[in-house]
Amino acid sequence: MKVLFINPPYSSSKYKFIGLVAPPLGIAYMAAVIEKNGTEVKIIDAPAVEMDFETIKGEVERYSPDLVAITAVTPTIGSALKTAEISRKACPGALIVLGGYHPTFTYQQILENDYVDVVVLGEGEYTMLELVETLERGRDLREVKGIATKKFKTPPRGIIEDLDSIPFPARHLLPMEHYQILNMKLSTGTMISGRGCPFNCSFCASSAMHGHKLRLRSSENVVDEMEHLISDHDAEMIAFMDDTFTLNRKRVYQICEDIKERGIDNYWGCTTRVDTLNRDVLEAMKDAGCITLFVGVESADQQRLNELNKKTTIERIKKTFELTRKHGIRTIASVVLGMPGDTRENIENTIKFVKNLEPSYAIFSLATPYPGTAFYQEVMKNNLIKIDDWSKYTLLSPVLETVDCSLEELKRLQKKAFRDFYARPLYLIRQARMDGPIILKTAAAILREI
Repeated sequence: MKVLFINPPYSSSKYKFIGLVAPPLGIAYMAAVIEKNGTEVKIIDAPAVEMDFETIKGEVERYSPDLVAITAVTPTIGSALKTAEISRKACPGALIVLGGYHPTFTYQQILENDYVDVVVLGEGEYTMLELVETLERGRDLREVKGIATKKFKTPPRGIIEDLDSIPFPARHLLPMEHYQILNMKLSTGTMISGRGCPFNCSFCASSAMHGHKLRLRSSENVVDEMEHLISDHDAEMIAFMDDTFTLNRKRVYQICEDIKERGIDNYWGCTTRVDTLNRDVLEAMKDAGCITLFVGVESADQQRLNELNKKTTIERIKKTFELTRKHGIRTIASVVLGMPGDTRENIENTIKFVKNLEPSYAIFSLATPYPGTAFYQEVMKNNLIKIDDWSKYTLLSPVLETVDCSLEELKRLQKKAFRDFYARPLYLIRQARMDGPIILKTAAAILREI
């Protein structure tokens, strides 16, 4: 049996404009599990290699898979469905499967499509493995937990408790040379050290997908994968793509100790929350090679933070950025503009606030309600969504209005935020001392994008 995984074409990745092109680890994990079981597997990462639909069709015809599995998030669902169509026409006998965040939360609508046979719901590694084994044995798909078809939905599959048991992603099937972070001229590797999130940020679908229970890989397993990225893929920079890498400080300390004990001297970065950082944690991470933190700031308005259920304060945000500057760690501040209660005034205040925090970079996203989130349920209930074209749900296009901002005004304010932040001569001079030509290239790319 042959299985083909496809990450469908997508030219408007929400972070591509700041020089972040990351591999699709979800399908790489599934490919690794299936390949370990003896099944022949291939991955097409269309966005990384800028592959169009016609080329994908040719690849499907040549490979002639028995199963085509396509991943999708909300803005790529249209592209995923188009990929399903061309895959069916290229290989009529193949089973067409969709999975990922958007299909999981909208499976009923997805299955209305003529070209989709099965939707994998939630974490897909062992669901895909069982699906493949069931097909190979000619058994009834109703035996497979965690799927939906046009005729039935099976009982849910439990979350994977032991993450160490999952093989490392099948990176040998990916175009690793095409991935990068912040336009750095460093070979880049990404990895995930845990799943699940105990927090309830209203705009995030992660806990709905992976649960609220925090499941962490062991430090030994994490550092083993770092060594794998370095030895097998020449990674010079490693990015942890967890929702929040620093939730368990004890494990962070252990990972930092293991990195040093094994003599790993590569750069790395991670995602974090301001309420999980202190001086000791930052010092340990910096000493172990951490050079970049992706930090959720969201807003300068405490009421907005409360509505987002961020469980933090403006003062805590300020103190955290002061600490990161003192330790010389690069920061990427993530901000959300245009929540329903936002006004022009507090959006302007947030823009000023972020500049005063002095992060290395800032991403000003527009509030976007994704299926599976509490935020989506809220705005649907109140009939606030103005745009129902999923391809616009990129964080760069407005899809809902605020109390006094139209869609056009929100886009103007987002452009102003990026210009005000990146077009400052003093900012460019200050950052050039740390990042050299990287900041100039990134700033130029952002200003072109907006």
